[in-house]
Order: sequence, then C-alpha cells, then structure tokens
Amino acid sequence: MANIAVFGANGTIGSRIVAEALSRGHQVTAVVRNPAKISTDHENLTVSEGNVLDAASVVTAAKGQDVLVSAVGGDDGPGTIATIKPSAEALVAGLRSLGADAPRLIAVGGAGSLRTPDGKQVWDAEGLPEFLLQIMHAHGDALDYYRTVSDVEWTNATPPATIEPGDRTGTYRTATDDLLTDHAGESRISTEDFAVAVVDEIERPQHTGRRFTVAY
Repeated sequence: MANIAVFGANGTIGSRIVAEALSRGHQVTAVVRNPAKISTDHENLTVSEGNVLDAASVVTAAKGQDVLVSAVGGDDGPGTIATIKPSAEALVAGLRSLGADAPRLIAVGGAGSLRTPDGKQVWDAEGLPEFLLQIMHAHGDALDYYRTVSDVEWTNATPPATIEPGDRTGTYRTATDDLLTDHAGESRISTEDFAVAVVDEIERPQHTGRRFTVAY
C-alpha cells in the first residue's frame, strides 16, 4: 500500500481521489488550506494544513510520501491562472529540494490542449467563452512547464472534455495527447472513474514524465 498526499483534497476531483485511494487500503493525507472543511473520518486518513503555492509547504506535505497528488483548481479564469502554473512551479521546487527522497507527482490537468480529430486543439473551437479559454490555457501552460522538468518524476492526468460526478464503473480508455470520444462523439467521464484512473496510475505507473488522458 502507498502513502499518498493529496493537495485539493476537498475539491470535486480531489475528494474522489481520496475516497478511491482509501477504498483500496492506501494511507492518505488530505492537504488543504482549511482542515475543518474535511469531514471524512477514516482510519487511514490524516488531514493536514498546507498551501500548494508555497514550496516549503510542499516539502512538508511530501516528506514520507510515495506519491503527491495535486488536484487543485482555481474556480474561475483569473483564479485558475493564479493557481495552476504557479502551483506546478511550487510543487516541482519543493520536490527538487527533497532530491532522491521526493515522491512521484501526479497533477490533474485540463482538456484544452488535447488534440481533436481535425488536428487542432480543444481550445481552438469557435465560440468558447473567455473565462473557459483562460482556464484551458492555464492548464496548458502548466503542462508546458512540466514538460521541461526531467529531475522530478511527474505525470499529468488530464480529464476529457466533460467530467462531472456520477457512477463508478471502473472502466475507461486511455490516450496521451488526443481527445478521446465515444461512438456518439462525446468526450466524458465521471469524477469517480477519473479517480479510478488516477489511483490505477499510482499503483501501476504507466505515464511517468508525460501526460495521459482518460474517457469512456
């Protein structure tokens, strides 16, 4: 069983990753700005205070862990810009300072930079609102940054175009940089099954040093 720390553990995606990891017997530390917001009570769960934008806080959270997960978001466009790439930089800086003792990093990304069947990217679609473009490009900038990093073991786990709470089926397909769609042309997954994919990657690493995406 792995020791896993999760930044953003009280968010829509982060809370599902925590739940999935706990259900498989892993030891999980939920790292949040306000520990009082975590109401889950589990013998394998520890709750701690931390700030993903502060490299020193990352070091504290990462010590003794096998995997560090970042599932933080920014709510709106400006918030995402202020959070996603800066957190990537703080995460890498903190893990670098731990050297050989650093855990693996799995960061939740965004679908905007995925390739579509016409050879463009999701964010090239016409009519997208500015706030959504800001969110997409913030995640794209973070991924570009991760791709410059070779001295920290990182993975970027990218959701499909639509991710929302739903059922846990335990099934999904994977790709690297291409948007996955089903027979109806929809690109989607439940947060529960996205969490399955993330914990599967924790247990059986397949995408170290690169991005992967999942969908039905």
